[in-house]
Amino acid sequence: MKTIGLLGGMSWESTASYYKALNEGVNRQLGGLHSAKIAMLSVDFDEIEKLQHQGNWQQTAIILSQTALNVEKAGADFLLICTNTMHKVYEEISAHINIPILHIADATAERLISDGVKTVGLLGTGFTMQQDFYKGRLKDKHDITVIVPSESEQKVVHEVIYNELCKGEFKPKSKAAYLSIVEGLFVQGAEV
Repeated sequence: MKTIGLLGGMSWESTASYYKALNEGVNRQLGGLHSAKIAMLSVDFDEIEKLQHQGNWQQTAIILSQTALNVEKAGADFLLICTNTMHKVYEEISAHINIPILHIADATAERLISDGVKTVGLLGTGFTMQQDFYKGRLKDKHDITVIVPSESEQKVVHEVIYNELCKGEFKPKSKAAYLSIVEGLFVQGAEV
């Protein structure tokens, strides 16, 4: 069994989801008491979040590249970045390590293509919805059309992520807003 490298902490709530899903998947495949072999390091998201909102992506790349190198040194055979947004610095991280990084947009595209999906609605941080590092990769590399919410809806999604989801909270008012935004994406042609 290969050792999965996890670059986590952005947020720890997100990382916990990756850890749980990977272990459940391995156990489904192998049964018994099997679990995933994982080498994981977690950063302090407060530092990363501040750099994100300052637009200092170069410093986030430095921090994450060093952390990824330490995950590699811990014995990982490949790396997952446990967040969508930090794939913005995927290339910089990849240049500093010798193990492959599985790009989340490629994994998403693989599933969408196998399900026959051609148009997808995208929710994420403002960075993920507005910039091309994720949606551009879906479009350019995999020919998947990406629809994002309006600017005002993107603000709502972004604020809920940082002010609630990253803290393990999800308020009923936010759920209603998200459902309304998702419905709007379906009206615009999103299949999923």
